[in-house]
Amino acid sequence: MISLPRLYAILDASCFTNSEDLFRAVEELIVAGVSLIQYRNKSGEPRTMLAQARELHQHSRAGAPFDFSQGRSAPHQPKLIMNDRVDLCLAAEFDGVHVGQDDLSPESARNISGPDRWLGVSAHNPQQVIAADKTSADYIAIGPVFATASKLNPDAVISLAGVRQARQLTRKPLVAIGGITRQNCHAVIEVGADSVAVISDLIRDPRKSAEEFLRILG
Repeated sequence: MISLPRLYAILDASCFTNSEDLFRAVEELIVAGVSLIQYRNKSGEPRTMLAQARELHQHSRAGAPFDFSQGRSAPHQPKLIMNDRVDLCLAAEFDGVHVGQDDLSPESARNISGPDRWLGVSAHNPQQVIAADKTSADYIAIGPVFATASKLNPDAVISLAGVRQARQLTRKPLVAIGGITRQNCHAVIEVGADSVAVISDLIRDPRKSAEEFLRILG
């Protein structure tokens, strides 16, 4: 069974005006100590997504030039997770892939990605948690815990009670997602989540935000 870090950073390409801003955000997260980062791009062309993913991979490896202004190197190698696209995960040499309920099935994703890459699957209700628990997924993401603006058509909010219930239904590592901030993240861990996935509350000043999350989460 894998061990998840408390903070699971998700970088949505739609939150950045250009690729350089995206890469700088990744740099700041790594410098802050973030060790698990998902690249998410719901609307990009596959060629653009692959180019960005390969650049992220190159810059996140220790020894690769990362800071565009100072030529600094990445202090550690975070695990990189590709959202949805198993093919791009392999092409960009990412460490894992995350699939949703409307994407490739977990077992199909596992067959393509192989046994060594991490595989995550989203769940939004108890039935989906139970189904995900029976797959070869390494972790389950449950949510949205709170109201979120990161999706155009979000699923129903499950609240902290939903996270607590999900914890009772699986022994797999559990990632809570949806509307999680520095103000509520500790409460999510207290009800059973192993990790919290954060999007919006990392966008502004990613390094400082991530450092605060890591301090709060211990």
